Amino acid sequence: MAMLDTGITKLYYTISEVANMMDEEAHVLRYWETEFDALRPRKNRAGKRVYTKDDIDVVYRIRHLLRDEKFTIDGARQSLKKEKRVAKETSTSIQELKEIKGFFEKMLDRVGVE
Repeated sequence: MAMLDTGITKLYYTISEVANMMDEEAHVLRYWETEFDALRPRKNRAGKRVYTKDDIDVVYRIRHLLRDEKFTIDGARQSLKKEKRVAKETSTSIQELKEIKGFFEKMLDRVGVE
């Protein structure tokens, strides 16, 4: 499932381009939109779906869970929610560690230690 290898990366892809990349039918992607909150591609002025790289990553993850890992729709939905929760917790932990690091750097500056 390689991205289009033209040397130029587009900002937006049509549903048919994404469907081709994923080896799925466009109607399957539209169905997944109804089942997965994580998949919400924007629509342009003409009302056509425009997929960003982040949207394509979500489609790829959904496809992997359903086709390769053999999850049910509900199981894949739960897995995505869990992954999102873990990513948020990790991000929060990283932010807390950066704040602690900053605190210790200020303390070292106050006592004159390099």
